[in-house]
Amino acid sequence: MELIKGIKERRSTRKFTDQAVSEEEIRAIVGAAAYAPSWKNTQTAHYIAIINQAKKQEIADTCVMGFAGNQRIIGQAPVLIVETTVNERSGYERDGSFSTSKGTHWQSYDAGLAGEAFCLAAWEKGLGTVFMGIFEEAKVKEALQIPETESVSALIALGYPEEVPEAPKRKETELLLKIVK
Repeated sequence: MELIKGIKERRSTRKFTDQAVSEEEIRAIVGAAAYAPSWKNTQTAHYIAIINQAKKQEIADTCVMGFAGNQRIIGQAPVLIVETTVNERSGYERDGSFSTSKGTHWQSYDAGLAGEAFCLAAWEKGLGTVFMGIFEEAKVKEALQIPETESVSALIALGYPEEVPEAPKRKETELLLKIVK
């Protein structure tokens, strides 16, 4: 895959085939996502891959605030990835103080970088993904016994796309870019 082509063509997938995703494919995707940049190379993003249908259904039924779209996607996707990040590392100095005025912001930023790397790696393998942000963190942590030292950053559905939607219109570069000379 050419990088720019992959960035432009990757879409959020909300409908999946019933084709299974192998553990080897998941490992390869996480292995690639590990190369995402992170604050001082802290590499705080972790992934929980749920392939057990009962556990996915538990999360769909109890953790997504009754949001029907996420319930349907989780129920249909062959894999649900729960991206977590280690707390109090991104944006911090060794003494526990913040490195910048952004405070804890860097933890979310690092999670986003790692999540997009995960999604692009999946796309390169012919797999679709969609980020889901509507969830109750405490309930997800309880269902998966995630330690207090980590936060749930995102839920990511993973599987072979049943369809690939068209790209929504993008803003023109002139609206997005300001060059200071």
